[in-house]
Amino acid sequence: MIILITGGSGSGKSEYAENLAVKLGKRDLLYIATMIPRDGESMQRVARHQKRRKSEGFHTLECHTDLKRLPVHGFPTVLLECMSNLLANEMFSEEGIIKTRGNIPVVEEILEGIAYLDRLCEHVIIVSNEVFSDNGSPYAETAGYIKLLGEINCRIAGLASCVYEVVCGIPVCQKGSGIL
Repeated sequence: MIILITGGSGSGKSEYAENLAVKLGKRDLLYIATMIPRDGESMQRVARHQKRRKSEGFHTLECHTDLKRLPVHGFPTVLLECMSNLLANEMFSEEGIIKTRGNIPVVEEILEGIAYLDRLCEHVIIVSNEVFSDNGSPYAETAGYIKLLGEINCRIAGLASCVYEVVCGIPVCQKGSGIL
């Protein structure tokens, strides 16, 4: 079962997703971290978050690109945090699809990774950012990224059993009857 959780920056979507994973999983929780730490401050944040999540029963795997290579067997509940970082990594990092494999469709590659997780895990919780409310970007690369993230979010929402939008810390069920 795929569950998509979206929301703006600081909306509480990550906390909601983690709490939901704990309630659904209770054991063998896998946290797929997609952010590439780029400086000392982000590395400290990552270490702090890993320590907190470990106390909640999460195992953490760093995955900046290529979801299909992850060893997820034995993890019934997976939390992917977050789609916007994964897409940016695939588009712009040296390890991403664009730089390593050329013109492979990024959206299809990411959705194949989601399908892979869904085949092997009972619950796949995906966190993504809502970045579509502003006036757009005058920069072609940024506008392209936003367009692709919107397409990915829509396609995942189509596959998902439940979709939540978290607004001011309040989860609003947009699709499905809710989980808990």
